[in-house]
Amino acid sequence: MIIGLTIVAMGSSAPEIMVSATASLSGNTDTAIGNAIGSNITNIALVLGLTALLKPLTVASTTLKREMPVLLAVSLLATYFLADLYLSLSEGLVLFVLFFFTIGGLAWMSYHMEKGDPLEQETHDEVPDGVPTKKAVIWLLVGLVLLPLSAHFMVNSAVVIAHHFGLSDLVIGLTIIAIGTSLPELAASIAGVLKGEDDLALGNIIGSNIFNILAVMAMPGLIAPGPVDPDAASRDIYTMLGLSFLLVIFCFNLRGTRRINRFEALAFLGCFVAYQYFVFNQG
Repeated sequence: MIIGLTIVAMGSSAPEIMVSATASLSGNTDTAIGNAIGSNITNIALVLGLTALLKPLTVASTTLKREMPVLLAVSLLATYFLADLYLSLSEGLVLFVLFFFTIGGLAWMSYHMEKGDPLEQETHDEVPDGVPTKKAVIWLLVGLVLLPLSAHFMVNSAVVIAHHFGLSDLVIGLTIIAIGTSLPELAASIAGVLKGEDDLALGNIIGSNIFNILAVMAMPGLIAPGPVDPDAASRDIYTMLGLSFLLVIFCFNLRGTRRINRFEALAFLGCFVAYQYFVFNQG
């Protein structure tokens, strides 16, 4: 269960973390921040929207209900940090320290999980059994080599595309890079819901979004602290915050159904299309 709540969730956020670090090292701080915010927007509005449209999601896990306030809390913290249009080294450090505290908190929750929590069995079913250690080590090393290389090419190519079309680094991070790095979450969520693992599909999104704020947004603060694009602080971060609140409202609606239905999925997708249109028009 600890593996499912921590390592798997971190693995799906690894592309965002590496891309953010690569962009920060290249001096593209707005791209890194845009990737963190844009990935969270994409995860909720596009990934969760498509997943719930395919099959309505029922929220049964107590663990997820405990994770949602954490998502809202870190989203509010990120909004506060960007409000002064500057992401400092100390703020990046706070986010990164909270990242490790969150991992510890998730581990603690797994030890104290209620018996019969559906997330436990769903996570257990997803962890492969009987994989030889040698094979696991080889694939780990392959991933460790390919991930930074692909992040390097993705950031550089995205910057070239942005400049060619006259788009800002922030916009390219919010759109093309954010969608690209959210593909693991899309694959995991759709695969989960097709197997009836609703809580696991939703858990992938919540866990990834928490890690995106704490680990991905921490990268530009730690590596290249500096000014933040005003649009990120006044438009994009509030879009992310609003969608996070909307997610909680849909999961715990007044009717007490605790599910995300197809109408709500269409609302998420509508938000995503409207947001992308608005961002590209502003450039």
